[in-house]
Amino acid sequence: MKRSSFILLHTCLTVLFFSCFLCSAQRKTIDQKVDSVLRLMTLDEKIGQMNQYNGDWDATGPITKDGDKQNQVKKGMLGSMLNVTGVDHTRTLQELAMQSRLKIPLLFGQDIIHGYRTIFPIPLAEAASWDLDAIEQSSRIAAIEAAAAGIHWTFAPMVDIARDPRWGRVMEGAGEDTYLGSMIARARVKGFQGKGLGNTDAIMACAKHFAAYGAAVGGRDYNSVDMSLRQLHEIYLPPFKSAADAGAATFMNSFNDLNGIPATGNRYLQRDILKGQWKFKGFVVSDWGSVGEMIQHGYAKNNYEAAKLAANAGSDMDMESRSYIQNLAKLVKEGKVSTNVIDDAVRRILKKKFEMGLFDDPFRFCNEEREKAQWNNEINLKIEREIARKSIVLLKNDLVQGSRLLPLQLSRIKGQQSSEPAKIAFIGPLVKSIKDHLGFWSYDWPDDTARVSSLWDAFEHRLQSQAKMFYAKGCNIADTSRAGFAEAVDAASQSNIIIMYVGEARDMTGEAKSKSNLHLPGVQEELIKAVMATGKPVILLIGAGRPLIFNWAADNVSAILYTWWLGTRGAEAIADVLFGDYDPSGKLPISFPREEGQIPIYYNHYNTGRPATSDSDRFYRSSYLDLSIYPKYEFGYGLSYTTFQYSDLKLSKKRIKANEKIDVSLQLSNTGSYAGEEVVQLYLQDRFGSVVRPVKELKDFQKINLKPGESKIIHFTIDKEKLSFFNDQLRWVAEPGEFVLMIGSSSKDIRLKDEFELVSRE
Repeated sequence: MKRSSFILLHTCLTVLFFSCFLCSAQRKTIDQKVDSVLRLMTLDEKIGQMNQYNGDWDATGPITKDGDKQNQVKKGMLGSMLNVTGVDHTRTLQELAMQSRLKIPLLFGQDIIHGYRTIFPIPLAEAASWDLDAIEQSSRIAAIEAAAAGIHWTFAPMVDIARDPRWGRVMEGAGEDTYLGSMIARARVKGFQGKGLGNTDAIMACAKHFAAYGAAVGGRDYNSVDMSLRQLHEIYLPPFKSAADAGAATFMNSFNDLNGIPATGNRYLQRDILKGQWKFKGFVVSDWGSVGEMIQHGYAKNNYEAAKLAANAGSDMDMESRSYIQNLAKLVKEGKVSTNVIDDAVRRILKKKFEMGLFDDPFRFCNEEREKAQWNNEINLKIEREIARKSIVLLKNDLVQGSRLLPLQLSRIKGQQSSEPAKIAFIGPLVKSIKDHLGFWSYDWPDDTARVSSLWDAFEHRLQSQAKMFYAKGCNIADTSRAGFAEAVDAASQSNIIIMYVGEARDMTGEAKSKSNLHLPGVQEELIKAVMATGKPVILLIGAGRPLIFNWAADNVSAILYTWWLGTRGAEAIADVLFGDYDPSGKLPISFPREEGQIPIYYNHYNTGRPATSDSDRFYRSSYLDLSIYPKYEFGYGLSYTTFQYSDLKLSKKRIKANEKIDVSLQLSNTGSYAGEEVVQLYLQDRFGSVVRPVKELKDFQKINLKPGESKIIHFTIDKEKLSFFNDQLRWVAEPGEFVLMIGSSSKDIRLKDEFELVSRE
């Protein structure tokens, strides 16, 4: 054979061999690919994958700096980094990872809580929209923007149920209700993960904090949680189950201990429930330093013991405590942590890296053009403004001299016969604030002052020469000085109407921001009283990250909007609602207490043997002598510029077996003058059970948009699942018995009511 023919044949065979090899590799499942990599790894490299460091560009906790981080990346001793954003930064570190022996890519995680470049309303505010599509859309946009900046993974959503507004992290969640929280958890996971991991506009979701962190004693952050297992399963775990069922890629455990066992080292939570009963296939990351913090809990003697307890309990990745990287190899060699535990954790982590497509292209999220296209995306900003409008809750809009103050009409403000422009006074410490619109857990970009409007700016742009605007700050948010009151009163006296904007600064609610006093900070309520004394009509805006107490204002101001922290286009959204461009449709996702002494107060409580039925019913009843039994504003509460009538309730059956369903129908009519949205809420009460049941529970809702005069027939379905609960044996059961059906505009404002009976278990 000629040499040239031999070379040609050899070349063809080589090409054929590698083609077959590549086809075989492509045919491999992700699990097989993971196992192939795992077999090549040393113990130290495996432990490296279970290790996560902060990038030192920004931090969400106490930074622990390492001079040799870069060398550890090159050696494959790091699985993930957090707080590394931007294509340049992520590419630089990923290039270092590609210098490691096995070239296993890094995961980059970040707290994308309510937006990245475009900041959306805080999660609690979005929950007030009760609009699942909008909530999913905000998470979708956050994921697109974050992924374009090189981020693979967000530490969100927080799905903790929170019944105590003293807890600062209440702003990150969906409020007090399990059903609403579960629906929102699902929506957020779907939004973050989009059409699936592997798409370059999807990032991994992380359901946190597992579990029951929202029930910390006294609402004090990082504190203990002590509760029955039935309450855990019935109230606090369902949103996590919903997130898992929606395909959440990861979970994060919580700082608290649960019934004496720190969550980070809690085998029951992580092994038995999450990875056992729920068959969760993703991985679990610790919260910042929480593995090592088991020492302070008094549960582990040192980091060596902490690493053993956390790994064996099912914590797969150690965020920032260094416990795993420093101790796991020794623990394995001593037989105190099995290689199976290590392999299971690493397998879970590698699988997500394969699913994200990082083994195929470690730099697939490092695209400068995508990052640039998302930097100032006008479509995203328009959507943010719309979601911000949906999140505003109208608390009060009383008649003043025969008409309501809202929505604003300039002709009515100045009087029909007046040729002068309307005069509007803007008073309060938040009127010219910019950063506070963004709220806690948001990014500070250098150009925020140009991108984000103050309320004053938004109105000035909108009104131009149509009205004369007066401004007085009146006071700072938290100090005790009343020096600015006189200027505020003077501005009010010159105006036809006053818009006051008061509340919290953005850093007053969030992680490590628990408070014992929830009243309006500083002397702001005194400022309201001083301005009200002028006799001029006042519209009150309250910006905050949690429920605040403002009883005097609630009782005396005619129009009140709770505006939370609404994000990048928050000021414009407020103006839209004030002028009636959008009819407020928000409903409270958490009860607002009258005083801190009522806390915890929530709508779905149990009755006692001596329940108080009204504020006048105090003799030997379960109530306070000096406080109402009712919150100031109940769960599900929120007004509209229009009015809605509920009628014609019909149940397809009054007696059902467990395998049957009831179709519930009613008619909703817009009987007012404005187009608007109403959140129709369905509650059930199980009248008698093997364990006591709540006075009512939200079991379904629909948000309906109607034009003036329009009516619509609404349908709900009641099935066994909606009638089930955890009994004293922690079995999910539907017991035969009598049920009360309630449909209304809030948990208190029940418009329609009926009863039915479940006659068999199966």
